[in-house]
Amino acid sequence: MVPTELRGEPVAADIRGSVAGRIQTLRERGAVPTLGTVLASDAPGAHRFMDLKHEACAELGVATRDRRLDPDGPPNAVVETVGTLSEDPRVDAVFVQTPLPESVDTVALGRRLDPAKDVDCFHPENLGRLVAGDPRFVPATTAAVCRLLAHYDVTVAGRDVVVVGRSRAIGRPLASRLLWDAEPGNATVTVCHSRTRDLDAKTRAADVLVTAAGEPGLVDRSMLSAGVVVVDVSANRQDDGDPAVVGDVDAESARAKAAAFTPVPGGVGPVTLAALLDSVVTAAERRFPSETRTES
Repeated sequence: MVPTELRGEPVAADIRGSVAGRIQTLRERGAVPTLGTVLASDAPGAHRFMDLKHEACAELGVATRDRRLDPDGPPNAVVETVGTLSEDPRVDAVFVQTPLPESVDTVALGRRLDPAKDVDCFHPENLGRLVAGDPRFVPATTAAVCRLLAHYDVTVAGRDVVVVGRSRAIGRPLASRLLWDAEPGNATVTVCHSRTRDLDAKTRAADVLVTAAGEPGLVDRSMLSAGVVVVDVSANRQDDGDPAVVGDVDAESARAKAAAFTPVPGGVGPVTLAALLDSVVTAAERRFPSETRTES
């Protein structure tokens, strides 16, 4: 059996095509969709991910406000920067790159975000609406996984979906989304994490396995059942200096056992970038349905 590669670029291209037309409509009114971003990390990978977001914005005509902070700086600097961007009338959406320094109070950060600009659901109101199935926004990575599953006709209703990783940014919102009574949804979802006992048994029971742990090679062939669909969200850089980006799932293992899998890179990543642009434009359309603005 030759597994299907769930490649992200065709899905991302569809989203970008739709978003481009909406951006043009806004700009014809003088409204320039604007994204504010916050990064507080010295990891090269985090900076590369942020650079890709800004490149995607520039390509389609979305303006940006890029804020990069010293991860060893005052913990309140991240919260204050988020608050400043939220209060800026020129900014439509705010994105905070994770993981954040351990010293940052993520609860305080979430509350400083304007819910109308909080595209990744840090604010408790937005997270609550997502869990309830009445979202203001769907976080970009969660939206990307769902778009991929829908595009490749992967059924999750009534199936066992295992999500490895419980982060506020990916694991928890994705698990909530796959529980919705909507496509793709109605899954039986198990969330695994660092305290999970017998992870192997959980992953072997999955019809659909989603990994977002950020640990290269965490899942190998022995942990997969034949015919599983593998969605590897992580893009990890090796500690040995190898510039290659790898996922949580050993790639050869996935090819040997899975019915379908996302390549790393080239799977979830491109769709996540496009989904973020979609949310930024949605935020701009809601804030300025008819008013005009000029880019500063």
